Amino acid sequence: MDLSRVAAHAPDAVDGAGQQAAVLAPILDRGGEPHVLFTRRADHLGEHPGQMSFPGGSREPVDPDLRATALREADEEIGLRAEETRVVGRIDDIETVTDYSVRPYVARVPDREYDPDEREVAEVVALPVSGLTDLDNYESERREHPTYGARRIHFFHVDGYTVWGATGVMLLQLLELTTDWTVPEEPDRVVDPDAELPV
Repeated sequence: MDLSRVAAHAPDAVDGAGQQAAVLAPILDRGGEPHVLFTRRADHLGEHPGQMSFPGGSREPVDPDLRATALREADEEIGLRAEETRVVGRIDDIETVTDYSVRPYVARVPDREYDPDEREVAEVVALPVSGLTDLDNYESERREHPTYGARRIHFFHVDGYTVWGATGVMLLQLLELTTDWTVPEEPDRVVDPDAELPV
């Protein structure tokens, strides 16, 4: 996993969204192999319960910039301190269907036990990059969104967890940028807008 490609990347920005947010994509070395750190959102949350995500959230008035938002949220959610976090760069902003612009920062972090805030986070999970880039663990589908048109949804199934949604979009770019993995040109299937999700 070549994170120097993130440092050299000129990321696209999203302007004009109703709300700003930022996330941190933490990368750690475990047993000589790179892993990506995720949170599994608490099941009682009103938005995206149980889904895999990167630590992060909405920009607050106390945040001087979105980098500060990502670091503050990572500290609040999993106890990842800013002084042990080495931000190497960022990937492209994404705009969600809920009118958020999300800015993803990529950082090297230590491999240690993290302390999830149980009000927001059910579990902290490190998934190996080798599993995330294994095409046997990947699938995608195209479905028609009633407002935004055709959307391709990506699913990474590793170690009993599934990364998808906005986090899946960010993960896809991170993997394409830092590894030799390339998303297959065509989706596995085209489904109806209300088809059941494979999660």
